[in-house]
Amino acid sequence: MVTEQYIWGTGRRKTSVASVRIKKGTGRVIVNKRDIDEYFPVARLKGLVQNPLNVTKTLGGYDVLVNVKGGGINGQAGAVCMGIARAMIKLDSTFTDSLRENGLLTRDSRMKERKKYGRKGARKSFQWTKR
Repeated sequence: MVTEQYIWGTGRRKTSVASVRIKKGTGRVIVNKRDIDEYFPVARLKGLVQNPLNVTKTLGGYDVLVNVKGGGINGQAGAVCMGIARAMIKLDSTFTDSLRENGLLTRDSRMKERKKYGRKGARKSFQWTKR
């Protein structure tokens, strides 16, 4: 019995984590058991998710299955993008240069700043009164 081989990639952005599986197929992208058009209704986010496939010119050649959790929709789209890019490198190492040139392999390390004690939030303080 021959099982279909998946190539795995993990992407992270803010507090989102995406587990991505890629295999040869028809170009379907399934995110959390829903179609990409349903999960990412905004065209900009859909374009961000499909960017690694566009850069490597493999948009219609692979099926992508994604499980993503945590964060908001923007962070999840960024995590999926990075996961697809990492899986594409495992698939074919010649894609590394083009993906790196487009900044798809660099993790965006910006995180939410923690709340400090004695303040209302990370930076905001209470109103100062002179008398």
